Amino acid sequence: MKKIFAFAIICLLSIPINVYAQKYIDNDGKIKIALVKNPYKGDRSGSPISKGPDILEHSGLKDILSGMGGKIVNISNVQLSKEEEKEYGVWNKFGYANNRLGQWVAKNERDGNFNVGLLNNCSSLMGMLAGLQHSGTSKRPLRIGLVFIDAHGDFNTPETTLSGMLGGMPVAIAAGHCLTRMRLQSGLDPAIPEKYIVMGALRDTDPLEQERFDNSLIEMISTDDIRNLTDNIHHQMQRLSGLTDKIYIHIDMDVLDPKEVMGHPLTVPNGPTSKELAAALELMFKYEKTSAIGIASYPIDDKDQLSLKAAYNLIAGAVRGIKGR
Repeated sequence: MKKIFAFAIICLLSIPINVYAQKYIDNDGKIKIALVKNPYKGDRSGSPISKGPDILEHSGLKDILSGMGGKIVNISNVQLSKEEEKEYGVWNKFGYANNRLGQWVAKNERDGNFNVGLLNNCSSLMGMLAGLQHSGTSKRPLRIGLVFIDAHGDFNTPETTLSGMLGGMPVAIAAGHCLTRMRLQSGLDPAIPEKYIVMGALRDTDPLEQERFDNSLIEMISTDDIRNLTDNIHHQMQRLSGLTDKIYIHIDMDVLDPKEVMGHPLTVPNGPTSKELAAALELMFKYEKTSAIGIASYPIDDKDQLSLKAAYNLIAGAVRGIKGR
């Protein structure tokens, strides 16, 4: 009998423990949420700081999350030191801002808090990725998958860009195709392999940018996939779950139906509604390796707060997914 009991104990100990089962959940069953804000623009137009992340934080998000069984346990706002502010070059300083963002993301993840990025624009991508990449308990960087949901590819390089905008390059930077100094300064090392990247609802690319996509290993989730919750969403999430340690979901609000983001300067027709995208996010966040969400480029010119409501719909979709694990 003792031998049988001992064998049973050994068998139980040999069963792999699902380390994600209680991830982000406290003893009271609440989802622990950390807001990480990066208001820096990374361009030369006007003030270097945007009010967008603060508006997203202070306009009712806490109450919405509380009503869903979540609680905000930490709020971090990127602010450069006096020495960093004196540094030359807005791109250079954006690298410092991303590094600070990444440090907070890593700490939150290690503490078991779900990171919600409130980001001025998509150039914060490197900081969010870097934080998850270095959130492990060892010095070994983790393998991070990326689902980048944006009407635009943001896969240009300085050689292919038509606009010259930094905001059109973050996926290319993250993949190690350009601006290596900014990527390393942001803390993202190594770069994200192309096969770890999935684009969502992409509808507007520059000619040379599209050529880069055509020659890459990056895969796609279409707008129709999102609207209809097709098997391709599951296929891509299963694929990334098999390849990587953690997955980051990044959303540029210009991906949405222009009616919900009328104040955004870069809207593109035929986007999903926020409710359609929220339903897709709920599916994505049911996958246990999906570890953070970032909401970028909230339009300050927000008539009737339609864009604010849309952003909250997206965050709520992610939280519902975590609750449904």
